[in-house]
Amino acid sequence: MSTTASDPLATLGALPGVPDAVDSVRKAVDRVYGHRVMRRRSNEVTAEAALRGSRGSAALAGADWNLEEVRRRTDFSGEDEARTVGAALRLTAEAGQLLSIWRQSPLRVLARLHLVAAGRAAPDDAVGRPRLAGEPVEEPLIEAPLPGADEVAGRLEGLSQLTIAGSAAPALVTAAVVHGELLALRPFGSHNGLVARTAERVVLIASGLDPKSICPAEVGHAEQGRAAYVAAFEGYTTGTPEGVAAWIAHCGRSVELGVRESTAVCEALQRGAA
Repeated sequence: MSTTASDPLATLGALPGVPDAVDSVRKAVDRVYGHRVMRRRSNEVTAEAALRGSRGSAALAGADWNLEEVRRRTDFSGEDEARTVGAALRLTAEAGQLLSIWRQSPLRVLARLHLVAAGRAAPDDAVGRPRLAGEPVEEPLIEAPLPGADEVAGRLEGLSQLTIAGSAAPALVTAAVVHGELLALRPFGSHNGLVARTAERVVLIASGLDPKSICPAEVGHAEQGRAAYVAAFEGYTTGTPEGVAAWIAHCGRSVELGVRESTAVCEALQRGAA
């Protein structure tokens, strides 16, 4: 993502098709926030959205577990898939704790998210910091060319400055760009997809679009499938207006599918079935 506009994120918000996606997402979010269940049981909806969002993010990372298995399991320290699900659950739980820090220091938040994903309390040689030149990256879903460490550092700094400065861009646009940039950069040696999707969640919450975190975009990303996710991301990496707009629209559709999921939770709670 590169542009010379004074507010590049706002410029992206004007791309063909993006205003329609933004409007559709806003209407969907407003509908679920207006559901009568949200007046008294929003905490339950938030908790269920977190669980389902974690499951969706883990599925994209290769651990496509049944929701009830995620709900039932208590030990996530075993095989690779269990550790992936555990990392997704920890990240979702952490996201809401980092909102004020995100506005001041996005890079600190990203470092913290990587620590949480890796299950570490403090950084070591490769955890909680951007990768150095020559260090490998484990991210099997994303096969785009891997930027060098210097490019990663520069683009992360640019993303941080844009975030701190603020933008007139809609929340969906900012969240999609943060998500796409982190996938493109893969700044850490592992867990980059999980961290990128959690950062998208942080932006949607911090922006005020989804303050109660009940619209899990991760659900929608998983529901659209890994192939569609990768194809949309590859469009983003082209840097063309069409490719970037398609990625933003894909992220918007993911939020809408997350809204649909939480609306179903609201309906179930209203019926007393959940």
